[in-house]
Amino acid sequence: MNSLQGYLLVASPYLADPNFVGSVVLIIQHTENGAFGVILNRLHPKRIKELWSEVSQSPCQYDRFLNIGGPVSGPLMAIHDNPAVAEIEIIPGVYFSVQRQNIENLMAGPDHEARIFLGHSGWAGGQLEGELEQGSWLVAPATKEIVFTDDERHLWQRVAFAVGRAILADSLRIKHRPEHPWLN
Repeated sequence: MNSLQGYLLVASPYLADPNFVGSVVLIIQHTENGAFGVILNRLHPKRIKELWSEVSQSPCQYDRFLNIGGPVSGPLMAIHDNPAVAEIEIIPGVYFSVQRQNIENLMAGPDHEARIFLGHSGWAGGQLEGELEQGSWLVAPATKEIVFTDDERHLWQRVAFAVGRAILADSLRIKHRPEHPWLN
């Protein structure tokens, strides 16, 4: 089994599960026992500051919208770029935290990129592999730029296009692909 930690799952247009239609999921951890991640392109109508006073007495300097990480409930989770409060390094420069003290420290200063998630996406052992075999997901490597994008609305389209472009180039055995071929 190859771990998909640090990869993106891009919902196939054929994926019928309403929890994941049009979603891009960052896989935080993937082992033989299962996988979990967070949806990067689902925003909650509340801002972090609105929720923060309900869960903590510490200061909050972030005014972004909360993210809906998936249909599985659980504690608040953070994806961020601050190694001082990291619990897992997902990819170089992108970290995960769930411990209350780490999230409070992260929210105290806006000098780092951070996304706060309500809920997450989870798969039992072998379940994700089965969904991949059925064609429910496209897979792409995650990058810091994609994880911390401010354009969540167009993220699925952007990543799905990049995956399709890579598949086409591989099938045609194209060695060099200009980033914007229409500019030639």
